[in-house]
Amino acid sequence: MPSQATPRYTVPGLTVQDAGSLIMVLQQRLHALNDLHLTLKHVHWNVVGPHFISVHEMLDPQVDRVRDMADDAAERLAALGGVAHGTPGTLVEERSWKDYSVGRADAIAHLGALDLVYTGVIEDLRAAIKTVGDIDPVTEDLLIEQLRDLEQFQWFVRAHLETAGGALATAGATTEKQAAKQAIDR
Repeated sequence: MPSQATPRYTVPGLTVQDAGSLIMVLQQRLHALNDLHLTLKHVHWNVVGPHFISVHEMLDPQVDRVRDMADDAAERLAALGGVAHGTPGTLVEERSWKDYSVGRADAIAHLGALDLVYTGVIEDLRAAIKTVGDIDPVTEDLLIEQLRDLEQFQWFVRAHLETAGGALATAGATTEKQAAKQAIDR
């Protein structure tokens, strides 16, 4: 059951109906960001192989920034008069994606799977930006800032997956496991 979105009050200049629309979008962003930071830590803990240390250390700043993004989304949601639902049960109940599917694996395999994770998060975030753009420039600005950082993180991941000729090892992959396999088979 989706979280209640329409608040009793909101920030000046917005209707409670518009705030409710923003709250619904921000709640999904909060779920995506909480899931992403946990997924990044999972990879951090379960990465192995010759690229272990570089990937292990690359992920910590991403985890920290994604946690900050989740906090920013939750605080904006609360400022709009909503309730930020950040519990694991609510996340699992309301998310539209499956859990990360790669366990202990080679660093490059994890990066292949993470490329697909970032693609999903970024595509959903771009759609969210379109939705909020006509309603609230403050929320739009927050999401654009997050998009910029997430695209940079995906670029860091893809730098390990790209050939000198510009081909991406995960091209055409539709599942995390397929992307992981393609990454190590390149």
